Amino acid sequence: MENTTYTYSDGHDTFIGRLIYDPSLGAQQPGVLIAPAYAGLGEDEIAIGEKIAALGYTVLAVDYYGDGKRAQSDEQAMEWMGFVNTNRDVFARRMVAALDALKSIDRVTGPVGAMGYCLGGKAVLDLARTGADLTAIAALHGVFDAPDTINTYKAAALILHGWDDPLATPDNFVALTQELTENCPDWHAECYGHASHSFTNPNAQLPEMGIVYNKQAADRSWAALTRFF
Repeated sequence: MENTTYTYSDGHDTFIGRLIYDPSLGAQQPGVLIAPAYAGLGEDEIAIGEKIAALGYTVLAVDYYGDGKRAQSDEQAMEWMGFVNTNRDVFARRMVAALDALKSIDRVTGPVGAMGYCLGGKAVLDLARTGADLTAIAALHGVFDAPDTINTYKAAALILHGWDDPLATPDNFVALTQELTENCPDWHAECYGHASHSFTNPNAQLPEMGIVYNKQAADRSWAALTRFF
């Protein structure tokens, strides 16, 4: 398995992602972006990247904060997340730059998809909302609030959602499905009962905040994700 840092730019800032692929599975592969949760790119997303790469994809794990930064505290993560949440055009631009970087890699041919967790789920939705040319996106326990401008999606969309997620309420979910119906030609969703935010993360153990790992939902979402891709 090849696993190296990969530097790219959006014309304003520099980003340090992680390029992951298994050369034994072919010299030409489809590509997948992985957008991390709100702390930024870390070992969890890199491990997921290796799992996706083992299925025969070339993966670029995304740095959307710049310079490879990863928050060292919840307070720092909230501050950085606040910036991209209030500057959605910048957030989308950074995701488009990551997509362009992945497409520019010689070994990437054919379909390109994107997946994201939590804030990363919003990131891949915002990428699709630009009308970017990619095949598929998947948001796992994502956050759904939309930017001011939504273009017609070119990507098919899969939403993997914990029904008890306090950061994405049933009303938020319905609003997203209305957006998808109006703008996305191919979408579907799986909702998991008794599942909260971060249900795929074994380290999520904050029930008082509605942030709890749920193995059953995690396993079901992985099966749905890999089938979809």
